[in-house]
Amino acid sequence: MEALLSIAVGLGLAAACGFRIFVPLLIISIAHKTEHLVLADGFEWMGSTPAIATFATATLLEILAYYVPFLDNLLDTLAAPSAIIAGIIATASQVGGMDPWMTWSVAIIGGGGAAGMVQGLTTITRQISSLATAGFGNPLVSTLEAGASIFLTLMAIVMPLLAVFLILVGLAYGARKLVFRRKPDEVVVT
Repeated sequence: MEALLSIAVGLGLAAACGFRIFVPLLIISIAHKTEHLVLADGFEWMGSTPAIATFATATLLEILAYYVPFLDNLLDTLAAPSAIIAGIIATASQVGGMDPWMTWSVAIIGGGGAAGMVQGLTTITRQISSLATAGFGNPLVSTLEAGASIFLTLMAIVMPLLAVFLILVGLAYGARKLVFRRKPDEVVVT
């Protein structure tokens, strides 16, 4: 059961990296430093003062940059590989005590996959917002994404199984919206 919970925490943190790369890493660092979160062997560096300072600076810059019109779209393009890497690190920091092959398989496939899927949906959401509002709606999208990253990170730490459930529901909803999107010229008959 302990392994399942650590995987759930890791996947929740990874998905949060899909919204914002550095917010989850900063919260992980602070939670470890304040002894609210245990990190796997080899990841204790994340709770160090230099790591917290680095993640805090990166978080601030990342959040501010997403409020600059059209820079936010460029960041989404660049953020995809970074979010996947952050998701892998976040997951690996939680799934210690397992065989290294299993740890890294879960981290790469599960953590990287969760972060990548969430990042992909946020990129599409921002593109739709940019087209529909000429970029004026993007600050609202940025605020919602930053809030979702904070909420999901805290939820993953406090209630990991519920966090994973919310992630699955959210991804299913997002995928459904993409797959069953009406074309602009379609007429709905009721």
